[in-house]
Amino acid sequence: MNRELLMLVEAISREKNVERDVVLGAVESALAQATKKLYQGEVDIRVSIDRDSGEYETFRRWLVVPDDAGLQNPDAEELLMDARERVADIEVGEYIEEAVESVPIGRIGAMAAKQVILQKIRDVEREMLLNDFMSRGEKIFTGTVKRMDKGDIIVESGRVEGRLRRGEMIPKENLRNGDRVRALIMEVDLTLRGAPIILSRSAPEFMIELFRNEVPEIEQGLLEIKSCARDPGSRAKIAVLSHDKRVDPIGTCVGVRGTRVNAVTNELAGERVDIVLWSDDPAQFVIGALAPANVTSIVVDEEKHAMDVVVDEENLAIAIGRGGQNVRLASDLTGWKINIMDAAESAQKQANETDAARRLFMEKLDVDEEIANILIEEGFASLEEVAYVPLQEMLEIESFDEDTVNELRARAKDALLTMEIVREESVESVSQDLRDLEGLTPELIAKLAEGGVHTRDDLADLAIDELTELTGQSAEDATALIMKAREHWFTGQE
Repeated sequence: MNRELLMLVEAISREKNVERDVVLGAVESALAQATKKLYQGEVDIRVSIDRDSGEYETFRRWLVVPDDAGLQNPDAEELLMDARERVADIEVGEYIEEAVESVPIGRIGAMAAKQVILQKIRDVEREMLLNDFMSRGEKIFTGTVKRMDKGDIIVESGRVEGRLRRGEMIPKENLRNGDRVRALIMEVDLTLRGAPIILSRSAPEFMIELFRNEVPEIEQGLLEIKSCARDPGSRAKIAVLSHDKRVDPIGTCVGVRGTRVNAVTNELAGERVDIVLWSDDPAQFVIGALAPANVTSIVVDEEKHAMDVVVDEENLAIAIGRGGQNVRLASDLTGWKINIMDAAESAQKQANETDAARRLFMEKLDVDEEIANILIEEGFASLEEVAYVPLQEMLEIESFDEDTVNELRARAKDALLTMEIVREESVESVSQDLRDLEGLTPELIAKLAEGGVHTRDDLADLAIDELTELTGQSAEDATALIMKAREHWFTGQE
């Protein structure tokens, strides 16, 4: 039977043009699978075939794991301390092996064995094809639609298949069998049967790669696409930077009579592309990203990583865009939260912030309105700034002498210390069930405590706008947190 096994291996090796060792490896795997069926549980079996005689041995083995990790699979794992009782110098990650009775080749049948082996060979061939394909370093997969599979599209390129999931397609795009398709290679998942290459036509990176193919200056390093934001099939924005002053980044990406940008647009079902000049000045970058709207003024809040952008009435609708598309894409492109407002809204917001700062200074520093107004006019907006800006900066304020400055700084530090003590006492009053809620950071807990939210039920009872006002979170994050707090209402858990 061992001779017949070697003859079978030789025949398959010649028939499939696959290395003899690869076929023998497949046979070992087939015999191991057959042996596993004789045991209860998820055992680990290894079969070793002598390459010359065809004799084979079978071993059951246990992976050595750290003592503190525990056994995830007792049938195939052993703790280090137990393993060292059997093999003194064994280490974590090695195997304890025990010889067991081998399954005769006749037990699984020659034909059955051949089928298992052929399947293993097909897997090896598939992996070799994939490795060959991926070794080319291509980022765009070009092929034809072969078939539909549970809503996904299977795209074939030579003997390699890719899977374009419904969520990664361009909306309203109607692809049919035989259509030529280009898509970005997102990942390779060898656990997927049939089409292990995961594709996308909606990812921003796909547009970047299309421009890379159309604009040689990008490959040459003269231009760089810094970021991209897309509303697939509708509109997109890309930010470009020139590393050569002689090269116009926007004109180069557009191409003569729009040939380059049109080639990208045609590939993406008519998706309109705004090409924006990247700037290392965040405000200037945001102004460019909001084009074609004209910006009147802009206020940057570094702490919240947000900008208030003021536009006139005529540009308000353009800046926001249909359904908020323009401002949303500009925000995604720049990485900044952008608040669009008209002049009246901006003035009202500034007035509210000024009133809040005035009240803060008058209350916490125990000063009159005149002193508070001087601090505001000099650009102070918080107690921290009064307490810790360089002394020389405050001494330059004409209305204050040195004694006044020192007194204001001392009062600001005392107020901050008092507020911190109150904050800590307030946080200590927060219930453990609220502290344990997933997604709550110490900073959020402190803000909730200051707002009178001390239990999970207090949080669950809040409206979304109330929570955003307390914490400064986005509406989406606030919604998720409130729903998390309400979970125990529906599960019956305290």
